[in-house]
Amino acid sequence: MKGKKWTTLALSLPLVLSLSTGTYAETLHSDKGQTTKTGNKNGVFYELYVNSFYDTNGDGHGDLKGVTKKLDYLNDGNPATENDLQVNGIWMMPINPSPSYHKYDVTDYYNVDPQYGSLQDFRKLTAEAHKRNVKVIMDLVINHTSNEHPWFVDALKNKNSKYHDYYIWADKNTDLNEKGPWGQQVWHKASNGEYFYATFWEGMPDLNYDNPKVQEEMINVGKFWLEQGADGFRLDAAMHIFKGQTPEGAKKNIEWWNEFRDAMRETNPNTYLVGEVWDKPEVVAPYYQSLDSTFNFDLAEKIVNSVKSGTDQGVATAAVATDAMFKSYNPNKIDGIFLTNHDQNRVMSELSGDVNKAKSAASILLTLPGNPFIYYGEELGMTGQKPDELIREPFRWYEGNGIGQTSWETPVYNAGHNGISVEAENKQKDSLLNHYREMIRVRQQHEELVKGDLQSLQVDNPQVIAYSRTYKQNSIQVYHNISNQPVTLKVSNKGKLIFSSEKGAKKEQETLVIPANTTVLIK
Repeated sequence: MKGKKWTTLALSLPLVLSLSTGTYAETLHSDKGQTTKTGNKNGVFYELYVNSFYDTNGDGHGDLKGVTKKLDYLNDGNPATENDLQVNGIWMMPINPSPSYHKYDVTDYYNVDPQYGSLQDFRKLTAEAHKRNVKVIMDLVINHTSNEHPWFVDALKNKNSKYHDYYIWADKNTDLNEKGPWGQQVWHKASNGEYFYATFWEGMPDLNYDNPKVQEEMINVGKFWLEQGADGFRLDAAMHIFKGQTPEGAKKNIEWWNEFRDAMRETNPNTYLVGEVWDKPEVVAPYYQSLDSTFNFDLAEKIVNSVKSGTDQGVATAAVATDAMFKSYNPNKIDGIFLTNHDQNRVMSELSGDVNKAKSAASILLTLPGNPFIYYGEELGMTGQKPDELIREPFRWYEGNGIGQTSWETPVYNAGHNGISVEAENKQKDSLLNHYREMIRVRQQHEELVKGDLQSLQVDNPQVIAYSRTYKQNSIQVYHNISNQPVTLKVSNKGKLIFSSEKGAKKEQETLVIPANTTVLIK
């Protein structure tokens, strides 16, 4: 990583703070708008850090051939089998050439980092994924480049370079003490004596989207990867293209993403776009004018905190509220739901290693509306707390070492020999891995859980999260007992118990008994 490992801390700082800008973008109208039906964009996605996943050449680093080789772990293409996760999509964290381990600072937008493989490897991966009806979306990092990108290097050397205007430079009227959205320094002195703008840190100079050439370039980048076989993109820092903390910046962001979306659909009408807009729901909502999905950070926090405390923090109420708000901008929106991601402490660490609580969190995630995103290793119970390297540790295939096990860093949290591995959990019927496999299948077997509307159900027990999912006049009632004790509820005498995640649940007329840390479905 060329001695830049520490830079990840700067990268993650705004995400840790997660400060709300309080800026609301106005409604913008586009002729094309969001009228395209979502079609097969619904599904369960798996967020994957290639470097940590599977190593095929023995250099310790995961690679694209490794992802292809282990596709059958994610989805073997046969709905009748039970040994795969049966996810419908993969989100790969950045794969472009980069000087850093995380690759969120790109030096070439039209290639694959040699550490991960080649464009041919990428095309092979997408082709094999598509055979299994699995989508592949890429992390697209276009708010900024690396300061080692040839564009920036050329801009430093020559003020008359066409690339100089690809970046944002201070003039005599610039306040060099200006602070960014979380109070950070944003103007940095370059080696040529000029000052440039960088939202995250000086190694990541922001691109100048007021320059039409930059917009044209990034549209070309997106089309290029769609032509290589990508099905869409996770859009990094989507609210920072312009200064999204200001009304004008928020408006310009949405205008840009409208243009980007329309251009991508010219290449592939079913392009799936999910944006990282880390802010409160009122700020996130307008971005649905441009995007299919955005990540629901607010809901994720409520799920994890509810399960952690054993008391409902308003999960269904929050989900209903954001559902209505997001639909007001895009009736075809698909909420991007998750527990934690690559910028946050792992959910199993948040839950202090409690497997039963982790099962409850998974059950909630996989029965709510939207596209659930599972962070790699979450299904095993991998742990990890910041700094960022330690929440991106090598995926555990084995209890010890074995073919394909990555070793790019020495794990601190997931060192093996503790039952948290694919090898160990495959042998354990009630493992967390098998729970994920089961709950994903339960979701996919019931259209109500994939596409149904959500309504909160009132229960007289704060340790139960309850809601109904309704699709085409068919309803399923979902009850999660997130406590460590059995609960008894009074419910409608209509409906039968069709699923319980643990043994011991029973429904007799108006009485429903739910074991500890158990999810039940009634239809």
